[in-house]
Amino acid sequence: MTQTIAPRVRTLVLLLLAAVCALLAGAGPVSAHAAVTGSDPAQGAVVDQAPSRISLTFSEQVALSGDSLRVLDPEGKRVDTGEPSGVGGTTYAVRLQSGLSDGTYTVAYQVVSADSHPVAGAYTFSIGAPSKTSVAVSGQGADDGVVGWLYGFGRYVSYAGFIVMAGGAAFVLACWPRGSGVRPVQRFVVSGWLALTASTLALLLLRGSFTGSGKVSDVFDLSLLGQVLQTKTGAALVSRLLLLAAAALFIAVLFGAYDKREDPQEKRDLSFGLAIGGVVVAAGLAASWAMSEHASVGLQAGVSMPVDVLHLLAVAAWLGGLGALLVALYRAPADAPVDASAVRRFSRVAFGSVLVLIVTGTYQSWRQLGSWSAFTDTRYGQLLLAKIALVVVLVGVAWISRRWTGRLTEAVSAAAERTKVRAGAGASGETDADAGAGAGTRADATAPTDGEPTAEESAAEESATEPTDSEPADPERAAQLARQRAARDAARQKRLRDADPHRFGLRRSVLAEAGIAVVLLAVTTVLTQTEPGRTEQEARAATSSSSSASADTGTSGALTLNMPFDTGGQDGKGVVTIDLDPARVGANEMHVYVERPDGKAFDIPEVKVEFTLKAKDIGPLPVVPDHLAVGHWSANGVQIPMAGDWQVDVTVRTSEIDEVTVTKNAQIG
Repeated sequence: MTQTIAPRVRTLVLLLLAAVCALLAGAGPVSAHAAVTGSDPAQGAVVDQAPSRISLTFSEQVALSGDSLRVLDPEGKRVDTGEPSGVGGTTYAVRLQSGLSDGTYTVAYQVVSADSHPVAGAYTFSIGAPSKTSVAVSGQGADDGVVGWLYGFGRYVSYAGFIVMAGGAAFVLACWPRGSGVRPVQRFVVSGWLALTASTLALLLLRGSFTGSGKVSDVFDLSLLGQVLQTKTGAALVSRLLLLAAAALFIAVLFGAYDKREDPQEKRDLSFGLAIGGVVVAAGLAASWAMSEHASVGLQAGVSMPVDVLHLLAVAAWLGGLGALLVALYRAPADAPVDASAVRRFSRVAFGSVLVLIVTGTYQSWRQLGSWSAFTDTRYGQLLLAKIALVVVLVGVAWISRRWTGRLTEAVSAAAERTKVRAGAGASGETDADAGAGAGTRADATAPTDGEPTAEESAAEESATEPTDSEPADPERAAQLARQRAARDAARQKRLRDADPHRFGLRRSVLAEAGIAVVLLAVTTVLTQTEPGRTEQEARAATSSSSSASADTGTSGALTLNMPFDTGGQDGKGVVTIDLDPARVGANEMHVYVERPDGKAFDIPEVKVEFTLKAKDIGPLPVVPDHLAVGHWSANGVQIPMAGDWQVDVTVRTSEIDEVTVTKNAQIG
């Protein structure tokens, strides 16, 4: 059984990494944390006169650059002048050139929200009447390419590095001081520091391209790096690097001077100093996230930031300590195994961390969601439900680990009691019978458990590894024998570790905890990159209200479509004209005019109109207008359920057998 432990661990780790990669790959591009709640002109609007400027209103303040707001004419040429600027509150505008011709114009925006995430998008409006445009409104974001993927992966690594470093160091200092001298635990903590440092440097380099062009070639642009350093996110990343220098000194003392201290009083004093310094450094590192992301903007930011710091510290103490415990259980040498008291102390630390997570997580959930419906109606709420489910499962597995800890503690206490009894019997002078009984007890106590080598086997193994005169003098052969001895020693240490069924069960449950924790961290990383549910719902409400208000007031002119037709029969040529007023979501008035090529109105046997929104699979919605006069039909209350690029199909029948359908697309709503 013991020989299959390492392969099982490797297999589980690979499966967990695959799950994380699948989760990150399925996360899609980073969602914006600020949303457009209004614009002037409105999306899809048809205005009679060219506006002097366009303005956008966001759900929170955003940072602008020279190209944050661009307006393009139907040929794709820029028609905005000057740099965009704020005009009050969360509204930003850019001026337009004078004398703009009729047609459809595209407004493209790319800004950075107050919580450091890029916000990009585009919409269209028309002057006079809609027209064809060569501008593609899709793919405007810079965060959905290679740079965006690398930035998201860097954020995951930075969170993982902080948790491993801070939680591992806390486990050694608070739960298992002997672990400061165990090489696998040292490597675990140092690897966390290296991962956090490397990912922070990478994020600093990627930041300019991530919020700008999204090009890989701009990653090493020093001018962009200089701009990043002047932003709130850049300041947070630089602060994190400075604090990591202090963390390196802390780790050096923990695994150096602290481990070598032999005087108990000196070790206690140094432990107290390290605890104070470690908490300060860890809190500062956690604040580098809180000061630049979700917690720094929105409702009750002054309360949310310290709560976010506590949340991150609790996560690190729990999950990072769990990882350190896993390393200690699997990699600690047989002569210095992690003891039951250390596991028991970590169990208390983990329980306290879970309580802190429940309190801080409940507050942050209320702050980011705002309503129960946001749990199911928004992506943020759905991810939060997944996170809660994972935490519940993780706590359940932790309860199993706690039971194994209790059994291990009972076994250790029973063994200590047996040792004490034997020592007392030997000191009091035992009779011949007692001596025989005591010998039997000792023999039972020292008898190997399943998988543990007997004394004869150990002696034989040791004698087999002793060098003899018959051993070859060939250095390669000697090196091969040395590797074989090392492999046998490692196998013997594994058998000794795996001999205790309670310790073996604890290791398996802790490994399961660590696996769930890896997936939980991936969900949390995606959650921090997702637009909060409260913001998403507010943006929806504002957009709906704006659309309704525009529809009620009829601020845009009528939409006019001229479509020539030819049914192929006698007098089968002409022009059909569709007028839709106010061309908005809701009820509209429609007029249909049929004229000959010379402009004279004439009647035809039948005319029908259908509206189809292919992007949303709506329609066709048939409309049969009433005949009013020669060449004139009308229909009231034509319902347009949603704004979008609608396809208008007009069927014209000029005789019993001559009929044709003409089509044209138009932005309605």
